[in-house]
Parts: sequence; structure tokens; C-alpha cells
Amino acid sequence: MKMSKMFLPTLKEIPADAEIRSHQLMIRSGMIKKMSSGVYNQLPIGLRVFNKVAQIIREEMNAKGAQEILCSAIIPAELWQESGRWEAMGEEMFRLKDRTSRDYCLGPTHEEAFTDIVRQEITSYKQLPMNLYQIQTKYRDERRPRFGVMRTKTFTMKDAYSFDVDHDGMAKSYQDMFDAYVNIFRRCGLDNSPVMADSGAIGGSVSAEFMVKSDVGEDEVVFCSKCDYAANVERAESINDTLEKEELKELKEIHTPGVGTIKELEDFFKASPKKLAKTLVYTADGKTVAVVVRGDRDVNEVKVENAIGGVIEFALATDEVVKEVTSADVGFAGPINIKADFVFIDKEVADQNNMIIGANKTEFHIENANYGRDYEGVVGDFRNVQEGDKCLECGSPIEIARGVEVGHIFQLGTKYSEAMNANFIDKDGKSKPILMGCYGIGVERTAAAVIEQHNDENGIIWPLAIAPYHVSIVQVDMKNEENSQIAENIQNELEAIGVEVLLDDRDERVGVKFKDSELLGIPIRITVGKDAKDGKVEYKLRDAADKELVEISEIIEKVKAEFVKNEVKLG
Repeated sequence: MKMSKMFLPTLKEIPADAEIRSHQLMIRSGMIKKMSSGVYNQLPIGLRVFNKVAQIIREEMNAKGAQEILCSAIIPAELWQESGRWEAMGEEMFRLKDRTSRDYCLGPTHEEAFTDIVRQEITSYKQLPMNLYQIQTKYRDERRPRFGVMRTKTFTMKDAYSFDVDHDGMAKSYQDMFDAYVNIFRRCGLDNSPVMADSGAIGGSVSAEFMVKSDVGEDEVVFCSKCDYAANVERAESINDTLEKEELKELKEIHTPGVGTIKELEDFFKASPKKLAKTLVYTADGKTVAVVVRGDRDVNEVKVENAIGGVIEFALATDEVVKEVTSADVGFAGPINIKADFVFIDKEVADQNNMIIGANKTEFHIENANYGRDYEGVVGDFRNVQEGDKCLECGSPIEIARGVEVGHIFQLGTKYSEAMNANFIDKDGKSKPILMGCYGIGVERTAAAVIEQHNDENGIIWPLAIAPYHVSIVQVDMKNEENSQIAENIQNELEAIGVEVLLDDRDERVGVKFKDSELLGIPIRITVGKDAKDGKVEYKLRDAADKELVEISEIIEKVKAEFVKNEVKLG
């Protein structure tokens, strides 16, 4: 491709609304162009990268026996109503009506659509297992689109769905996809970590996220400092940190005027926050929920929602609701005789003796409260882990880092097949629900994550496998016809063996050409300049500081060797 013919609107300056490096570089290199908040058009150079990411995904999915299909982006409401998610998806779902007032949505994900296809065609265990996937645009009305293509209202996703006869088969399909994802992200040049994750609105009991460590990541990821334990903070657990057991003491009601915060309680009682238990009140779909955690801990709201199950709206209760369930002002809630529909006690609190709690009476607290003797509730893990907590697997300190999710895989079980009557006849002639898994990768997000990991002050540094072009040929003097012919000859020879070449034939200063080549992140640069008369050209790798003079007769082999080194196929 000749650069003079390309539609390539690059920018020298950083766009004012581009917050993170990948967003800045995608806009500056002419990969994308903003249409409105959370909506981007993909331009030629960007589309080449996204298509290469998609092709790697396609190859690895096919290698595991998955078959590609393409579903409609418009899905009838009836399918979502069958699964129970028409309301559960909330305001994120784009809903629309046709001219007959029939309800549809623009697909944010396709569990229902795939389940509907399979239930119509799969009747016997002999037709299973099956794995179907698509690479298609998804639509989500994000409340806060941000960070360029990291969080948008429309994006390309590979979503796959496996269908099996039993749990062993589902586990094998899940492992196959896990292995495929490891290969996909390795080939894309991403350093990533698979971590245990919460299944969220998708559902299921087992899931893992593939996270890329990044300071701009929206997720917090927990890593053990010694072993392989890793989990999204929504799912992460740690060993209980409790004080030594004491003999149970008598309850005491203490007048605490103006003392409502944990810090004020620490000062008033001269006590460690580990001896304090705070009670937070929430509302969940019209029900009231009380959650008791240690004074220095935060409630993990996702764990609480999962404990309730099927929550659509979940939020901290208003002052009025708090007063209804506690008969007290905010700051004095406690678990004894609280009038909440659900009471959840974090196991750290349940394991600790003689805690200080709110008295459900304005300006009063209680000393020496003990779970089981003085109050009841559902005991479980309802807290956020903290840096330095002890790993649940090996007891070593845990670390917390920010990360970007590039892939997510789930064991769904029978969540959708039971709701939508997707059954098969087993060997014994009995009808059983199909066991499912689902597996997603964001195409544009993967490319953005690569940029976050591979860039410098001059621009993007693309791995060879997903670079928009493999080689940039820069001609120094466009008036030198002999050099023009040499540049075109190298281009033709490289393209003949499957190398993608961008020939910078613009009448620009060489410094401008170099700058654009670096901004675009082209892995290999060949410069045809003054040494061409002696049969040599300059050869430079984008991620290397040094450059070298190479005989023109050897340049093709030199480029070939780079493909071998990076395990990228030619053609």
C-alpha cells in the first residue's frame, strides 16, 4: 500500500478528551474516530489491526473444534423473557419496538439466541458436545463510556457457547476455551493473568477473567505474593483476621452522644477497629438488607447481591429506610433485633468475641456483643479483601493491582437450558437439560490493551502478529527515480511472500516519515536513502534503538527471519 493513497488522518497533538495512552494513540494514529460519547468509527489502519485480532481468535477457536456462526444483532424480547433477563439487564440494554409494537433489543450478549438455536436442533446426546461462536457487534448503553474503546456503547466481541451432556463434559469444554484464550493472548503479545471472577449478570458457578495489569484498569485484581492464587476483587477471599478468643462478657449499653463514625468510636472506646463491627443497610429490589463487617473493612456488595440472588436494583438505604429498620439515626445500626429482611454477618465478625456494635438506638452503642448468643444472621464472606491480607491458599500476603479485563469465561451449567427448555435425550432415554458454558473476548479492547503494554513516547509498538502493516518502507528523496524503483522492488518482493508493506511515497521530510512510522507502530522500517547507490538500505526494528545497513539482496531474508523469530506465519 502506498501511503500517499491512504485515508490516514493522524494527529500530532494529544486529543483533549483522551484520558489514557491507548485512547490517545488510537486517535493520533488514525485508527478510530469518535462519533459520539462511547461510539467510534473504525478507520482503515484500525480495522486492519482489529481484523487481525479477530483472525487469531478465529484460528484458535477453530483449533478447538468450535464452529463459527453469525446471529442477528436484533433479538426478540420473548427469548430474554424466557431466561428472566429482560428486566434483569436493566438500563444497559438498548430496547426497541418494530412497527407492530413487538419488543426487541440490540444484543448486549447472545446466550438466549444461541440456546434458542440449539434447542431447536439438538435432541440427542449423540449430537453433543457442541461449541458455536460468533464475532459480532454488541450494544450496551453504558452509563459512563470512557477510555476510548475500553468501555463503549458498541463493540466487537467474540462470544462462544458450549453445549455438553454432563459436568465432566462442561469442564472439558471450559478447559479447552481456557487453553485457547491463553494462546490467543500470547499470540497478540499480551502479558495477562487468568483470575477467578464473579459471574455477574451472565450467571453460572465458575468463571475466570483474563486480566492485563494496567494502572488505568477499571478492575481491581488480587494476587498472592507467593502462590498462583489470583481473583477479581469482587470474588477474592482471604483468611479471617481475628483477635485471640476471649471469655464471653456481659452485654453493656453505652451512651455515645455524637459518636457515629468508626474513627469516633475508636477514640471513644480506646479500641482497635478490629473490635468494632459496623452494620450497613441496603435495599435490594424493595427488600431491606443489613450487612455486618468489621470496623476497618468495606462491604463487598457483589458478594451480598450473590447471596441474595437475582438482584436487579441494589443500593445503600436512605436515611428514612435506615430509621425504619433500626429505630435509630444513621450511625447507630446494629444486628441485635434489627428489622431487615436479610441479615448477613461477615465470618470475621462471627468468629470474634465481645464486639462493639450499634444499639439500634440513637446515641447508643453496645459492648461485648457476640454472634450466636446475642444476634443471628447468615454467616459468610461479605467483605472486600485488603492489601496484606493472608492468601486463602497459602497464607502469604496478598497484593492488589489494577487490571483491564480482555476475556471472560463461564461455566453456566443449566441456567439457560432449564429456563428455555433446551433438553436432550440421554443414553437411558431420559430428557435432561444441556449443560452450557460461555466465553467472551473483546476485540477492540484486546487491541487497546496491547497498546497499553506496547508503547513509548513516540507511539505504538505493535507486535508483528497484529500490526496494521509488517514493514514500512521510507524513501528519503522522492525525486531520486533510481531509489523509487529500489523501494518499489523491495515492496513487490516482500508482498510476493505475504509481507504487508506500507510504502511511504509522500513528498515529505524524512523526519516526518520516521515520526509517522513510529506513531503507527510498524514493527520493521526499511529506509531507502543515500546508501542505496552502494546496494544497501537501512534496517530498523520499532522496538530497538539500533539500526543497521543491510545489502538489498539480503533484505528479504532479513525480514523472513523476523517472522520466524516472532512465530508469525507469512502469507
